[in-house]
Amino acid sequence: MSSHTASVLMKPYEQRLPFNLDWNLLRTFMVVAEQGGITRAADYLGLRQPTISSALKRLEDTIGHRLVDRGPSHFAITEAGRILYQESRAMFEAVAQIPGLMSVAEGRVSGHVHIALTSHVVSPHFDALLARFNSQHPDVTYSITVTESAEVLNRLRQNRSTLGLCLMNRPDPTLSARVLFREYFGLFCGPRHRLFGRANIELSELQGEDSVSFQTDVEGGSLHSVTQLRELALLKPKLKGVSANLPEVLRMIVTGIGVGALPVHVARRDVEAGQLWQLPPYVALPVVDVFFVTNPQRSLNPAERILVQALNDMLDEVPLAERCYLD
Repeated sequence: MSSHTASVLMKPYEQRLPFNLDWNLLRTFMVVAEQGGITRAADYLGLRQPTISSALKRLEDTIGHRLVDRGPSHFAITEAGRILYQESRAMFEAVAQIPGLMSVAEGRVSGHVHIALTSHVVSPHFDALLARFNSQHPDVTYSITVTESAEVLNRLRQNRSTLGLCLMNRPDPTLSARVLFREYFGLFCGPRHRLFGRANIELSELQGEDSVSFQTDVEGGSLHSVTQLRELALLKPKLKGVSANLPEVLRMIVTGIGVGALPVHVARRDVEAGQLWQLPPYVALPVVDVFFVTNPQRSLNPAERILVQALNDMLDEVPLAERCYLD
């Protein structure tokens, strides 16, 4: 069907919609959907709540569909709202590509790259690739969001990030995922702990110790193997401290709040600095894969396309054995 025929078959209000629609309303609605509520959207945009509510009402009147179900204790995007959000996000991403596409016409690569990652992503291979990419394409800009793995994946599903580096419980059919690197977790204590600096520590000596860990260290979570490590050492089953942020887990270990599990290659520098001491077991350590994740449905700007391709090329060329960080 030709575009002219399709236009003829459209109802009059459908033909007028692109000209009558205030496109700023779509941006506001995107924020409402992503923030999960009117109040949070108002805080995010620095506007008053009635302003957001009025904008949402105008958009619903223009579209002719209710976009949000909300009440005193309830907020949900309707099916029509979900469809509009997806299309609005796609349009937003298309517009965001324009500067990068213009730069390609001028013989240079620019554009913005947004990376979402979990806090314990420490990969010399990724860092070296990013350094090369930045040197080759100095006009590219970046933003990096550190959050929990579940939120990294959520951002990718919502098409809000170029790529994600995170843990994954199970494959997601809507996303493309490859192992970026493999890390090994060991147990560590800080200088105030009674076992700090001791050699020939028996695993049984850890029984009943307080422990701290990541929020994802729960039964069936992405760090299930770390949960099993704590159980093997017979640490107290109830965590004394939790955080989604590796530096804060490290802080709790160093200050003596509890024994904790960390990637051994990340902890190495603090061990050498006298801030951490590794505890048993020392062999057969739990293995955790960190994934490079993208959304195949995302329309990439030139900078994003080149970086994603470079990462895939690196994973093709460098064997996983070289991307296993044991020490």
